[in-house]
Amino acid sequence: MELSSLRIFKTVAEEGGVTQAAARLNRVQSNVSARLTQLEESLGVTLFHRSGRRMLITEEGERLLAYTERLLQLADEAQEAMRGDRQPSGPLRIGSMETTAAARLPQVLGQFHRQYPQVDLLLDTGPTDYLVQAVLNHRVDMALVAAPVERPELMQLPVFDEELVLLTDSLHGPVKSPTDVARRTLLGFRSGCSYRRRLERWFAEGGVSPARIAEFGTYEAIIGCVAAGMGVAMMPREVLKLRELSQSVRIHTLSADMARVQTMLIWRRDIAQHAARDAFAAAFDALQER
Repeated sequence: MELSSLRIFKTVAEEGGVTQAAARLNRVQSNVSARLTQLEESLGVTLFHRSGRRMLITEEGERLLAYTERLLQLADEAQEAMRGDRQPSGPLRIGSMETTAAARLPQVLGQFHRQYPQVDLLLDTGPTDYLVQAVLNHRVDMALVAAPVERPELMQLPVFDEELVLLTDSLHGPVKSPTDVARRTLLGFRSGCSYRRRLERWFAEGGVSPARIAEFGTYEAIIGCVAAGMGVAMMPREVLKLRELSQSVRIHTLSADMARVQTMLIWRRDIAQHAARDAFAAAFDALQER
């Protein structure tokens, strides 16, 4: 089995289809399909059930995927070990919460790119639960997520202290407790977002149920819908400050136990050597020392 074929197989499994995998790998679809068929024929098993354009992984495929992730990781580690003391280079896959990517990452990424231009930075955004699994499953090398992260397999570095605030439309009155926004729609990211969980907990602790929950893919969409009076949301104050969005909505402070949250940089504990990853973690340490 060639590593390149295994990488194609893994990408198809993650993307759920040849079209998406080909786009991610910058390959033509026919090449991806052919390599996948060759791999199945060499192993004598069916790795995917074809359902239209969807590829549903089989039991044999799941078994191979577990070995594939380990083999590819070992290959990456070997490559890193052979680089020795050379400058970090190659791809560095970073995961980040949407709001962190908007408000916190630009300065760090810009500085890191200037210092290590040979590193190819790739960014994937999503909620905390998605990002934790992405690190565990080797889809990203490291990720910025909200604490707490109770996974002993992961190393954790605290990098930011965030203050979460409640957002309503600008004409809304003061909010002292969840009863002041009773029966409003909760606007947030998809399930797995730690900030959304906090807002749901805030409602629950006040004995109040939101009218419904509306999910969005971007923080701009959430803030825009809050400004339009469609519901309430919870967001880091830093996002509003840096994007100058505080005039379009009303900001309400929360109690310290609800508002304060740490952003953690996480990566797999069992991957001892990764020059680009270690350099990126060091960039946060340098930023905090200023």
